[in-house]
Amino acid sequence: MIEDEKRELKNRKQREYRLVNKDKHTKKYEKTVNGYLMRCYRNMQSRVTGVLKHKAHLYEGKELLDRQQFYTWSKSDKNFNSLYNDWVNKDYDTKLSPSIDRVDSSEGYVLSNMRWLTHSKNSSEGSLSRYRGVINE
Repeated sequence: MIEDEKRELKNRKQREYRLVNKDKHTKKYEKTVNGYLMRCYRNMQSRVTGVLKHKAHLYEGKELLDRQQFYTWSKSDKNFNSLYNDWVNKDYDTKLSPSIDRVDSSEGYVLSNMRWLTHSKNSSEGSLSRYRGVINE
């Protein structure tokens, strides 16, 4: 219990620090390769664990690969590196940011089901697949 209290105190201090500094350091870190991959993994984890309640039905029970496996795979993926460099060179344009796509949305985040796309491409692919689903019903 004491460890939980220590962690909560530390987290509270971090939130206060970020509030005062307007997340300046966090935003800077998240533009590095390691920071970007950390944020991507945490987002995937949030989806799978149900933190995002309104989308829980899309990810509930889906598999999530190990964090280190994700980092290693991403850093060695030519497509990720190319997309990341383009994003940096285009002054962090959100539409060009690297985005994880699950090839088959009925499966989880496993290496055989993931690929890197731009945020824009991933969004349009999702819209098209939902549109096709409505047409096919």
